[in-house]
Amino acid sequence: MNVIAAKDTSIMKLEEFLKTTPHNIHKDSLLEHGYVVEMNENIKGCFVLSPVNDGVYWLKQLYVSQEEAKNLPVLLETIITMAKGLQAKKLYVHSHQPVVDILLDALQFHPQERALLVDNPPRTRGNWWAYDVS
Repeated sequence: MNVIAAKDTSIMKLEEFLKTTPHNIHKDSLLEHGYVVEMNENIKGCFVLSPVNDGVYWLKQLYVSQEEAKNLPVLLETIITMAKGLQAKKLYVHSHQPVVDILLDALQFHPQERALLVDNPPRTRGNWWAYDVS
């Protein structure tokens, strides 16, 4: 598994990958703050580490193809390591899948009572989680 800045990957490869994603992935955001996950030289996933404010990041647009979903725990641990490299203090994630909630809990993310105020209007479905990076 290789994690590569989206801006450093082939635009043709990226376009092909985006055609296969069922999710509404924002290409501009992916190119600005995102990364692609390559396995066997094919893009199989992506995510965005979007800065919110000083030392705070929001992990969004996390997507992994169904056949590579088994690698999600390793990918999340890689993302935490990357956040440490960015000198993040906190990493937020919004989850709308119970399986992801279980995984985040196992990786010592903490449920948040209030939504991170990054969307207008705020997301009402799903759960917010935070990880203390440093």
